[in-house]
Amino acid sequence: MLLSGQAIQSRLGNGISIEPFQEDRLNPNSYNLALHDELLIYEEVVLDTASPNRYRRIEIPSTGYTLQPNQLYLGRTVEFTETRGLVPMIQGRSSLGRLGLFINPGGSVGDVGYCGTWTLEMHCVQPVKIYPGMQICQIYYLELSGQSTDYSSDKYQNSRDIQPSMMFRELGSEDHDKQMELNFDDLLQRTR
Repeated sequence: MLLSGQAIQSRLGNGISIEPFQEDRLNPNSYNLALHDELLIYEEVVLDTASPNRYRRIEIPSTGYTLQPNQLYLGRTVEFTETRGLVPMIQGRSSLGRLGLFINPGGSVGDVGYCGTWTLEMHCVQPVKIYPGMQICQIYYLELSGQSTDYSSDKYQNSRDIQPSMMFRELGSEDHDKQMELNFDDLLQRTR
């Protein structure tokens, strides 16, 4: 069952946390989340699922930044959310889809117990200008049937930054994963 906007608001502090929360962003059955002021762009020509990929950060100025076709951009929400006992999901806003900007086209099913900002995968079909703080996507909540365990992965939990893919942690041996994590942490330090 999908929660209404009123149900979302009534559950704030009791299974749902959205920080910061602005009542005027509440919809009949969702809440609009805002775009932070940074993007990540991968620097690799071929992205490798078995190892970390280099990237660079771009600041979105208050005057806006123009996204280009055939480029994947990773952004994040301003809001930090926490969800208990419900399934959080995000989806791009239809107003942006009508401009050819697609947010998380594969869908973003969050896990019960997820805490953090949301990394956004964005691409466009023609150049489109975006702005920091713009309402970029919607979060909505589904009731969960049956027993569940809260999400506890160390890949993305408690994120407060844009998270590039960590698929490489799922591939290879544990020793390989540890080495990749060390290399990835080194890459993170060099890109800040």
